[in-house]
Amino acid sequence: MSYLSRILEGFFAETVQTRPLVYLNGARQCGKSTLVQNLSMGKELNYITFDNPVSLSFAKTDPAGFIEHLPPDKLSIIDEVQLAPELFRYFKMAIDGKRLAAKDRALYVLTGSANIFALPKLSDALVGRMAILTLYPFSASEVKKTGINFIEKLLRSEPAPRSYPRAKIVDIISSSTFPDLALDKKKDRNLWFNDYMTTILQRDVRALADIRNPEKIHQLLISFSQRAGGIINNTNIMQETGMDAKTYEKYKALCSSTFMIFELPSWTKPNKLDKKFIKQKKLYFTDTNLLCYLMQRDMEEIYKNDTKVMGHVFENFIATEIMKATRSLGTFSVSHFNPVQYQGREVDFVIENPKGETIAIEVKLSGTINEKDWSNMLILQEILGKKFRKGIVIYTGVDLVQVSRSIWAVPVNYLWDL
Repeated sequence: MSYLSRILEGFFAETVQTRPLVYLNGARQCGKSTLVQNLSMGKELNYITFDNPVSLSFAKTDPAGFIEHLPPDKLSIIDEVQLAPELFRYFKMAIDGKRLAAKDRALYVLTGSANIFALPKLSDALVGRMAILTLYPFSASEVKKTGINFIEKLLRSEPAPRSYPRAKIVDIISSSTFPDLALDKKKDRNLWFNDYMTTILQRDVRALADIRNPEKIHQLLISFSQRAGGIINNTNIMQETGMDAKTYEKYKALCSSTFMIFELPSWTKPNKLDKKFIKQKKLYFTDTNLLCYLMQRDMEEIYKNDTKVMGHVFENFIATEIMKATRSLGTFSVSHFNPVQYQGREVDFVIENPKGETIAIEVKLSGTINEKDWSNMLILQEILGKKFRKGIVIYTGVDLVQVSRSIWAVPVNYLWDL
């Protein structure tokens, strides 16, 4: 299988060189192992996977000996590390020992299919010693081999008026997915996702928590799939799935910890003194093709026959592209804007860098737009003042044009086109 460059590469390699330990997490099968094995990071690599039962057994039964036998002159990469939590405190001891000897850089890269915050033994033991990065399935620019990070592009320069060819929306969303599916068009996607879900529910979820009925997580995901891109009403979903509050929160957390879904909080002012903002979260699926699988809908059929649902699918796709771009740049926050005092005049996405500089994004599944499509951004622009860098309306038309001060209508091609 050929290797496609990832937009995370530069940030990842730089982080490895400056920290003793990097934890690269992300959805199962999103390309973590392939990424770390294809980068030159100044050292010969020592790759170990805990999918190998012999290596896993050594790590679990003799964690101190396992760490001691890692070659000191190589960068050790340990895949699926969440399967051996016994190692974590020994990593801490090894890093602290190297720190005293002033040799505490580029020691270990750990990869895992579980969010670090679902592994308290790891996160607690290695606090202050570990950098955490997240890899997502392929972005549109990775599949198109342009390597564009559109958020970085927006921060660096103003969009230039031009025309694009009309995007084939279904094709690009279908291609922006897990490497196995993106690189092999002949694979049966329903069968692949069926196997994928089985692996997560029967293996990954059980590794994180004592779950008696993992099939109920599948039921919960189906319920979420009907609400992708919307503000989640937890009470309604509990009633629909028959779960009590404790079980629901536990299962939802597992869906997030295994990178099947993510939630975006509502935006608030930096001083957090203004309470007139909706505090609910919006939910999205990490992979839009997984979303369609759970809905048991064919994307082409949705596009042709169900504009309303396709609007949610398109917004989910943009949400994942935003996450792929921002996680490759460092500490960015992503939220949605929905202030009560403006009667729900929301903006789909608000992206802030560490300086508070903000990009607002509105998503429209339409080939044409009008003033109402960007009017809500003007409210956010007024609130933020000079911190408001840009607003863009991503749509399915062909012309990139400026529509207001610091606001542009941008064809979706801008996400990947040079």
